[in-house]
Amino acid sequence: MSKTLVLTEKPSVAKDIARVLGCKRNGNGCIIGDKYVITWALGHLVTLADPEAYDNKYKTWRMEDLPMLPEKMKLVVIPQTSKQFKAVSALLNSNEFSELVIATDAGREGELVARWIIQKAHFKKPMKRLWISSQTDKAIKEGFANLKPSQQYDSLYRSAQCRAEADWLVGLNISRAMTCKHNAQLSAGRVQTPTLAMIVKREDEILKFRPRDYYNVRVYFNEFSALYKDSKGQAFISDIESAQRIADEVKGARGTFTEVKKVFRHKAPPAAYDLTELQRDANKKYSYSAKQTLSLMQSLYETHKLLTYPRTDSRYITKDVVPTLPERLKAIAIGPYKDAANALIRSRNIETKYIVNDAKVTDHHAIIPTEQYVDLNRLTRDERNIYDLVVRRFLAVLSPACEYDEVQVKATFGKHNFYAKGQIMRSPGWKAVYNRSDEDEDDDEYEGTLPQINQGAPAFAKDCRVQTKQTKPPARYTEATLLTAMENPTGQVDSGELRDVLKTSGGLGTPATRADIIEKLFDSFCVERRGKEIIPTSKGRQLVSIVPADLKSAELTAKWEQKLSLIAAGKANDRQFIAEMRKYASALVSSVIADTATYRHDNMTREKCPECGKFMLEVNGKKGRMLICQDRECGYRKSLSVITNARCPECHKKLEMRGEGDKKAFYCVCGFREKLSDFEKRKQESGAGKRDIAKYMSSQNNKKPASNPLADQLAKWMEENS
Repeated sequence: MSKTLVLTEKPSVAKDIARVLGCKRNGNGCIIGDKYVITWALGHLVTLADPEAYDNKYKTWRMEDLPMLPEKMKLVVIPQTSKQFKAVSALLNSNEFSELVIATDAGREGELVARWIIQKAHFKKPMKRLWISSQTDKAIKEGFANLKPSQQYDSLYRSAQCRAEADWLVGLNISRAMTCKHNAQLSAGRVQTPTLAMIVKREDEILKFRPRDYYNVRVYFNEFSALYKDSKGQAFISDIESAQRIADEVKGARGTFTEVKKVFRHKAPPAAYDLTELQRDANKKYSYSAKQTLSLMQSLYETHKLLTYPRTDSRYITKDVVPTLPERLKAIAIGPYKDAANALIRSRNIETKYIVNDAKVTDHHAIIPTEQYVDLNRLTRDERNIYDLVVRRFLAVLSPACEYDEVQVKATFGKHNFYAKGQIMRSPGWKAVYNRSDEDEDDDEYEGTLPQINQGAPAFAKDCRVQTKQTKPPARYTEATLLTAMENPTGQVDSGELRDVLKTSGGLGTPATRADIIEKLFDSFCVERRGKEIIPTSKGRQLVSIVPADLKSAELTAKWEQKLSLIAAGKANDRQFIAEMRKYASALVSSVIADTATYRHDNMTREKCPECGKFMLEVNGKKGRMLICQDRECGYRKSLSVITNARCPECHKKLEMRGEGDKKAFYCVCGFREKLSDFEKRKQESGAGKRDIAKYMSSQNNKKPASNPLADQLAKWMEENS
């Protein structure tokens, strides 16, 4: 009897499917059952070939060899995972199987992972597609009962292939051209460069900003205060004399509460999480990077099977998911979620109007809990934090709206009017899930809960003071706000039609790749962190100033996505798109050659590289300061200091380790210093901190990277710029 081969994207998914389908015997790169054999990729097993695969001359980076425009793009097996590809290829070419089920991640990139493997292995037999949004037993069983014809996703594959080839043609050509022109490790791309441009533009706005003083006047009663506003409703007073005059006239005076209004408010819960919104909240609340949040989500999805597919851009579910909601609520009815979940289960009709919208669900629905029972003790602290965010949002979006009366008070002292807002809660609704009020910290009028006030009652000004304030510059980007800007970069685009495309396609990058794009900017030393803030380096600022103008805007992505969507829908020709990209890559190289701009290393030290003798550059890496060789082909780097996980005993901030050998010591921004030997002695007495010390010592033993960082960048190009 012939069997069915199932190709998954990751071993963990393969194990889940194998268990559900009754496959129990381990084979070479697969799990064997009576009817099915499950095999797996390790992410991408096959990728587009590097330039040197087309011609040996591309091994050396020279401007005269550009642009690189292969007639036909080659696929190559990724060396690091070649063993698994051989195992998968042998299975695909075995006469034991009559058909293949593609079970890679359901989306554009997942389709590309499978199709490139199939193409490289020359597989020609019938294929079907598994398309599911979670890895629970129930979802897998239902998915295999409703397999789709693989031809249904051919256009999606062509779209994915076009995206990958276009990024190769544009990204590698422009990066080589700029690197050769300026003799520096410079790279650009349609996603990373507009993202960097946004960070640089924001920094320019901050540097040009000049603060101005302005004044508010606030009157104080026994239980609350109120803010002065003029006849135009403005609280802003430009000169202190006018402000002080108002304060002097009102202080100690008797006025009247001329208006007391109650306005009923109905506040709907926030929508369920997509990946970007989850990354934003995790960064705000826990300071997790976007990449860290995605990694935790993958663990909760694949290993623990507690949450649905993470790489989604939808914040809604479809109607067919609604019947599963009671079971999902039962699964999370434990610990801190028990009361809220049980209350929803007991309600006759679970509120779904805030979460169900078929029209707004694309490849995958919102991130929600699965029907899998959860044991919170099996989760790490970080996994628990992400799980908590998702579960509370799920409970909130299924709960009724928050209802309250907003109280608006106007106090009049002669010709001067003062205003305050507060609220009287009627029903907390979804807010009960978070145990928080509806306070608006950005509203100077907001006073929280107000006492009972009757319109026309006397108002005695116990005090009246002038508050001196300053206009504030735009805030620097954090990962949370940068993700928002990447998701909605419409400010970079003039065309209304292209702005609509960006909104539809999800902006710069995808929920799955934005984290890698941000990390890439850090790894290439174009930006650095100061606390939560993201600051452009001199390298990043110069790169934006010399890169071709087309690449600084999200408009390029909008135009690509417009055409890729048409290709995915079978309404546009994929080969025509690639022909256009070849012309565009040539034009970009020509523009770099003709450009008269220069690049200068302004972070060069007088310390020479021990490998090649060139002067080294000092940079701020993600984990501390380091020296790196300026020669792109050398790749040598040396750590100067490392931000450790050890905490300062005085201010509790993370300690920085500097020095070598016996001179190693911890330093803190508060001024605290401690030798490593003293630190070890103190921590050994408490039994803590040994892992941090060991990790640091290990990192110092291998200062030269295993491979050229620029080569690594090129190898990962397609994945990082999707």
